Amino acid sequence: MGPVPPDSLPPDPFAGDPHDPALSLDSPEGEDPEVLSDTERDEIVADLADLAVYQALLEARGVRGIVVDCGDCGEQHFHEWSLLRASLQQLLDEGQMRPHEPAFDPDPAGYVTWEYCRGYADAVLSDS
Repeated sequence: MGPVPPDSLPPDPFAGDPHDPALSLDSPEGEDPEVLSDTERDEIVADLADLAVYQALLEARGVRGIVVDCGDCGEQHFHEWSLLRASLQQLLDEGQMRPHEPAFDPDPAGYVTWEYCRGYADAVLSDS
């Protein structure tokens, strides 16, 4: 039995994806993780703090998480609170986020944008 011709294989689901997990297999051994600048670290820490406030204010109102418009694929990505927190923490710890499984059949009505969260928090906290 000879090699399988490339055109008989299923398409690569990560073709053209800059976050293809297989790309790490091609990186040199011992390559150091990307180092974040102090400004980038401060922004992630601030995002984590904001996320905790947003979750505290919105989760009880039925909001499951945040929706993000992806600049890479042009689609919306739905992140539950805990997944987004874990991704931001991973970015802080490792300098990058690893790919993760998207939400399965999310109800878009259960997710809001980061800007909505910010505006909601500003309104609620200014009334206090």
